[in-house]
Amino acid sequence: MDKALFEQLTQSMMQMSDIIDGKQLPARSFQIDALKIKEIRQASGLSQTKFASLIAVSVDTLRNWEQGRRSPTGPAKALLRAIEKDPKHVILALSQ
Repeated sequence: MDKALFEQLTQSMMQMSDIIDGKQLPARSFQIDALKIKEIRQASGLSQTKFASLIAVSVDTLRNWEQGRRSPTGPAKALLRAIEKDPKHVILALSQ
């Protein structure tokens, strides 16, 4: 492995450790709270069942998000952001 690349990887791991330990803040963070998820769904005009089906998650998962027991991660979080920003086109694309 390239020495410079290994050095970058090592530095990145140390930064991650500091973030986990609370010694450093992440460079960026995306938070979608429970109320926001419910607002996004309600703005779509879809029921929990239809919205969950549209974004390919279980209704239980959607309910957990809306009630703040769990938080969306990865692709689900990105999809919710996309629906929030452009609901008409994203919902249309997902419906086809």
